[in-house]
Amino acid sequence: MTTRTHTVVPSPIGDLTLVAHDGALAAVHMDGAKHTPEPASWGERDDRVVADVREQLGEYFARDRTTFDLALAPVGNAFEQRVWALLREIPYGQTRSYGDLARALGDVGFSQAVGAANGRNPIAVIVPCHRVIGADGSLVGYAGGLDRKRFLLALEESEEVRATRLF
Repeated sequence: MTTRTHTVVPSPIGDLTLVAHDGALAAVHMDGAKHTPEPASWGERDDRVVADVREQLGEYFARDRTTFDLALAPVGNAFEQRVWALLREIPYGQTRSYGDLARALGDVGFSQAVGAANGRNPIAVIVPCHRVIGADGSLVGYAGGLDRKRFLLALEESEEVRATRLF
């Protein structure tokens, strides 16, 4: 039987609920995000769980961390798992389109399925679904809302890019 626990941590994008299954991170939920399961499924609250996740998220938001080194246990079907694995390969500060990910999976026709899997990513921020954009470079589809997506992409911009921004 899986032991489920959760904790809530503050962040610049609002409170994040960290859900662990047997000590491995299974979910990072943002308040008000689409596809968030009922809190009853998160298990008991235990603020001692996933201290490493809390620490690494703090470093990420402080711009001191560009990759995560955590035990992950996202729950999804085989296709979703493949998409989420590709998301983890998108480097910090870079983006990919849904079509890019579909091509990496072997068929550009998978673009819509990639979008659906991306939207069901249960581990926000750490599995960087915010790095996926439209083919034309537009910000589209983020379960946590486009304001949060903009924030995360801006957080990851290099100093050189930030210096050239006009807004």
